[in-house]
Amino acid sequence: MSTIQEAVAKRRTFAIISHPDAGKTTLTEKLLLYSGMLRTAGMVKGRKGRKAAASDWMAMEQERGISITSSAMQFSYKDTIINVLDTPGHEDFSEDTYRTLTAADCAIMVIDAGKGVEKQTRKLFEVCRLRKIPVLTFINKMDMPGREPLELMNEVENVLQIQSYAMNWPIGTGRDFQGVFDRKTNECIFFTKTSIGGAQKADIERVALKEAKPRISDQLLEELDLLEMAGNAFSQDAFLRGEVTPVFFASALTNFGVEPFFDAFIHLAPCPGPRLADLPNGGEILIDPIATPFSGYIFKLQANMDRRHRDSMAFIRICSGKFERDLVVKHHRLNREIRLSRPHGMVAGERTTLDVAYAGDVIGVINPGLFAIGDTLSLTGGFNFKPLPKFQPEIFAKLYPKDVGKRKAFDKGLLQLVSEGAIQMLRSFEREGEYIFAAVGQLQFEVMQYRLKDEYGVETILTPLPYQCSAWVVGDMGSFAGTSTSTLVLDKEGRPMALFNSPWDKQYCIRQNPKHQFVDVLV
Repeated sequence: MSTIQEAVAKRRTFAIISHPDAGKTTLTEKLLLYSGMLRTAGMVKGRKGRKAAASDWMAMEQERGISITSSAMQFSYKDTIINVLDTPGHEDFSEDTYRTLTAADCAIMVIDAGKGVEKQTRKLFEVCRLRKIPVLTFINKMDMPGREPLELMNEVENVLQIQSYAMNWPIGTGRDFQGVFDRKTNECIFFTKTSIGGAQKADIERVALKEAKPRISDQLLEELDLLEMAGNAFSQDAFLRGEVTPVFFASALTNFGVEPFFDAFIHLAPCPGPRLADLPNGGEILIDPIATPFSGYIFKLQANMDRRHRDSMAFIRICSGKFERDLVVKHHRLNREIRLSRPHGMVAGERTTLDVAYAGDVIGVINPGLFAIGDTLSLTGGFNFKPLPKFQPEIFAKLYPKDVGKRKAFDKGLLQLVSEGAIQMLRSFEREGEYIFAAVGQLQFEVMQYRLKDEYGVETILTPLPYQCSAWVVGDMGSFAGTSTSTLVLDKEGRPMALFNSPWDKQYCIRQNPKHQFVDVLV
């Protein structure tokens, strides 16, 4: 087995998706705990004096207890190289989350046992289905009052339209939750809380089902029989095709069921596979992760991860081959060569200089202003990875500096933040120099204002605009007939976009322009 083949086979690159507060960041912390990277796990919404979550590096995330940016972390877990993409869980950040999902080979879907399949979970699962990303389901908070396990399984199947297979089954629920039954080994795994709760690994006791019967309820035995008789079958191929999701019950907070889940995950999750790319002649090619020399694409830009240097970091998902420091690669969009001389691995904002990396890894490189989201980089050239989808914004506003004397810092900050792709800057179709800012959610504006003040020292005034929806317009703009309340703008790439006050206004405009195409998602 070659070095590259062996390295790729060891890698698992995945994203964790969930509705806000389902426990996604807590689960990420526990991965770090069980991998040995943390001695104690920090509570995401910890009280004063308690440690903040290591994967939430931005100050605003630590204050609010939510994930706003998408951080990429690499570490080892039992001889497997883990690349975890900690995606934003807040509903306002679905576009950034979507881009991050394109870099994942599989996903862990975290579900709150008390709430079931929630709105954002459904939306993100559909993204995985669209991208053909296999999904493992982690039903969290089994130590809290919640719904019945069978009810949760049925909801996963009915709402998400996918078969489910319980890899384990909870022994008790709520305050009586004491462990899980492993259906593969036919063992009961009992957990004991440590003196400081979930901050350290839970003590585990494995007992064969026959010997554990005096300690478990008749209801549990009946449910296990029901699963065997009426439950779905499981196969690895069906999982990789996205036809079935393996389900695990656990409590990330107390660590009950966490280690068995991680152990199962590294065996179930796929290593990096081939990726489809476009050829200059209009054809397509599969890029093999082992046989093809280095290639990758930029899925995220993030400014000011090092506050001392006011820099911008580009995150590259390596799709094939081996990366080495100082590698000279072809930048396909700019048709030029670039030396990647200072690559970094990222652990929650802490940089580690990398000498080598392989397909499946995510590396960060300094962005000298040459990179854009979706750019393809490769050793050989001759192909482009599929473009990342772009969603229509739904919220619009004007933004001004409170102090006109800080206009230069305001402009500099905006250019860097807009380049990350979280906010779109639209310019007026008719009035030169007039700009409108657009987002998929209100919190993105709050983050932009916060970062302009915190990182560039510029306080701003935000003026909301009445537009509620938008669409890119394809066709002869000279013959385009807008409505009395619609506005035409150009996006960063110069593509015409129409903004509307209401969905009715949008539909009326579409009817008035039958020769034009209205596009909600650019792919």
